[in-house]
Amino acid sequence: MIPASKRVTPSPAYVSSKGALKSENSMHYYQFNIGDYASHTRHLNVIEDCAYRRLLDFYYLHEKPIKQHDIARQINMREHEQEVLSVLNEFFLSSEDGFVSPRANKEIEHFHSKIVQASKAGKASAERRFNERSTDVQPTNNHKPITINHKPKVESTRGSRLSPDFCLTEDWKDFCQQDRPDLNPSKVFESFKDYWIAKAGQQGVKLDWFATWRNWVRSQNQAPVNKADQVFTTVPSRFERDPALIAVEQKLKEGVPMPPEIKLALERLRK
Repeated sequence: MIPASKRVTPSPAYVSSKGALKSENSMHYYQFNIGDYASHTRHLNVIEDCAYRRLLDFYYLHEKPIKQHDIARQINMREHEQEVLSVLNEFFLSSEDGFVSPRANKEIEHFHSKIVQASKAGKASAERRFNERSTDVQPTNNHKPITINHKPKVESTRGSRLSPDFCLTEDWKDFCQQDRPDLNPSKVFESFKDYWIAKAGQQGVKLDWFATWRNWVRSQNQAPVNKADQVFTTVPSRFERDPALIAVEQKLKEGVPMPPEIKLALERLRK
């Protein structure tokens, strides 16, 4: 067991009133650094390495401290309980609620912060569109809009680039499902995000990214032309005589002696 001096307490951002990490919107994937992992686990044998990977998957999936009791059975390694406990004591820190991983907690915290950020961005976008639709122009008695200098208002042309941390929001997903139910919103968003992030300079700057998303979704029905479907005529039609054969017959009519190679070619053409 880990000495009391090395024991830690899980981050309060993920601990509920009962001491368990929150499981709402749990992680189903996480980044895996191969080089970093290999440098810290070269001393493990095959069984211990398998146990560590399964313990990490269990921790990220449930987002709660690992209880030492019955953990070997939960990760389906009953016959190797000693190896499982050895890895647990080496790579995880003991707390009052169980064994925790500070590094994994940082990844979980980053994951949930991205969800909150995406949710706020989606709500702000929806509120902005609602305000734009609800804005009415009040006419004067002569049915002309009230202006100060009778000059049209010039809107700002400054745009923004798509953030690499931006995630698919609910309103973007809803539009794709309603406008194009035959598409997978997540796959369409991946291609959309990769394309616009890679755009350099002003080509990657947009005033309204939701409008750009709508156009992107609707453009998915424009299937590219398959060059293999185009027909190219490379031989004469079966209703037309071969030009070479016509030329040979013309020379025969003029009395020109036929070379042996022409005779052979003529026989092949006739066949």
